[in-house]
Amino acid sequence: MNNSIKGMKRTDYCARFNMKNVGQTVTVFGWVQRQRDLGNLIFIDLRDRTGIIQLSFNDKTDRDIFALAQSARSEYVVAATGVVAERESKNKDIPTGDIEVIVSDFRIVSKAKTPPFEIEKSEKVGDEITLKYRYLNLRNEKLTKNILMRHEIAKIAREYFYANDFIEIETPMMIKSTPEGARDYVVPSRIHNGKFYALPQSPQIYKQLTMIAGFDRYIQLARCFRDEDLRADRQPEFTQIDLEMSFVDCDDIMNMAEGFISKLMKKTINVDVPEHLPRMTFADAMNKYGSDKPDTRFDMLIQDISDWADNTDFVVFKSAIADGGSVKAIVAKNAASVYTRKKIDKLTASAKGIGAKGLAYVRWADAEPNCSFSKFLKDGELDELLSTLGAQQGDVVFIVSDKTGKALTVMGALRLMVAKELDIIPEGKWNFLWITEMPFFEMDEETGEWVAA
Repeated sequence: MNNSIKGMKRTDYCARFNMKNVGQTVTVFGWVQRQRDLGNLIFIDLRDRTGIIQLSFNDKTDRDIFALAQSARSEYVVAATGVVAERESKNKDIPTGDIEVIVSDFRIVSKAKTPPFEIEKSEKVGDEITLKYRYLNLRNEKLTKNILMRHEIAKIAREYFYANDFIEIETPMMIKSTPEGARDYVVPSRIHNGKFYALPQSPQIYKQLTMIAGFDRYIQLARCFRDEDLRADRQPEFTQIDLEMSFVDCDDIMNMAEGFISKLMKKTINVDVPEHLPRMTFADAMNKYGSDKPDTRFDMLIQDISDWADNTDFVVFKSAIADGGSVKAIVAKNAASVYTRKKIDKLTASAKGIGAKGLAYVRWADAEPNCSFSKFLKDGELDELLSTLGAQQGDVVFIVSDKTGKALTVMGALRLMVAKELDIIPEGKWNFLWITEMPFFEMDEETGEWVAA
């Protein structure tokens, strides 16, 4: 034991104390988040993995202990014993804001050099610095909460699936290369010259072997590795809650997953999720939202206007339809004041960046709508379009014409861009749903060949 803390034993973690502990003598350990020296008063915000509690030193504090508190600096590791008391000036921003510890014994366990960045503001520091000092960055409240959340999810997953008769089985990490969705990471064999093991992209083969062996319900928090380019939703290694079930149908598997999601959301962030989630076919998701992971928290659905477009004289629309494609539109309600010509030009550039050939629009800000292709329309055709789409004064209509798959994908991305710009995506709302009838193969609209979806 470190001689500086001999005889001291932690009572509990910092953020677990509250008004019920007032009057109790407690001992806490942690890191100095901040020290405030007010002359005859010193306050120290003491941080551990659960949060912060305030340590208080006053004119009644032993002078040696008071002097030691004066010397404490950011990220010093300290121990303190004292009586929990109600604070005169309360802080509603932290769980322990109603109380403080009036310190009677204080020890510095370990001193620290001045940190290269403020722990509370590490998210504003570049990755090069925060990754070099990862052990400091992980002290940041947000990252600490993320790690604790991950731990809680793993705990809930195990409890839930154990209660439903699943057996946790650990599968090998070095395996034979198997066809998956990405490249394998390979490990050279020392024994077999010129041969390689592969790291698993998923435990697919082994979990199916457990089914054949008679372990009819398998669960694993499986580490997976995929050698692919980094994206926002892609990492070279990740953990997935992997499961397999025998003697069941699709509904059994979906019901099991729904029960888990419902329990997980309630226990982690106290959100009620219905145990039976809505279902949407892949075709409907693509046709209405332009995505197989649709955001249904707001409207602005994609509409097909190919029949109307084919009757116009606008060659861009007609050629797309003649080539087997279609014309798609979304209506951004009350967006005319936001989407000026300059912003529409910027949105057009974004659309081209994701594969669109262009972006047509109707901006109805004034009494007469401003249409980017009006010179190709006959009398009454614009009114017919706006009526069909349900557009009104104050709205903006965005239109893309291309191969159907491309048009839907572009419109799906534009739909999200516009919704974020208009700030109409409700925060804190969760719309879980199942996407069903996913295709095994899709036709490549350029070559006409069927390819794996």
